[in-house]
Amino acid sequence: MISREGADDVPITTKRRKAQKEAEVAIVRLQDLAREQAERLGPYADQARDQASQKLLQARGWTAPRLETAAHRVEDTVAPRVAELLNTAAHRVDPKPPRRGLRALRQNRKVTRTLLIGGAAVVGGALVYSMVRMRQASQDAEWQEHLDQARDQVRETRENLGSNASEAADKTAGNATKNKAKEPARAATSSNKGGSTKSP
Repeated sequence: MISREGADDVPITTKRRKAQKEAEVAIVRLQDLAREQAERLGPYADQARDQASQKLLQARGWTAPRLETAAHRVEDTVAPRVAELLNTAAHRVDPKPPRRGLRALRQNRKVTRTLLIGGAAVVGGALVYSMVRMRQASQDAEWQEHLDQARDQVRETRENLGSNASEAADKTAGNATKNKAKEPARAATSSNKGGSTKSP
């Protein structure tokens, strides 16, 4: 014959198992929800990458003609002046006076052209480098903003999933405690009923 305590233990263990299974089902549902959110946010990252590459192409298309125009302006205006100043300074510094005649003119023209081309290349390179760095900095700022937005969305999703999981766990724990509280009351009512039937 099974004692009353042993009889009460069997339903409690089955209820615990049932509550544990419900908690596992809730966790599986939350994991599915997390996967769905990850699949939902994935295209946003791809879209941000595509937009960034498109903006980069637009920036390069905008920059190329302006750099070419700047190079022509430097070649036409700044480079001759710089070459002339350098040539004059070279003549002043040179301890030996330059030769006079056709041979000296030919040598000076070669030097002037070399200095002109070198100066234009240096100035053009500096302009290109500065414009590329400015554009890259603005693109990096856009990328960082898109990444921050995506991180915020993922963080919110995680927090929502965590709160949903804790609510589900609290709910299952609350159901288990309620069931435990009901068991002694049921046992007391069944014993009262049994005693009342024996008295007549």
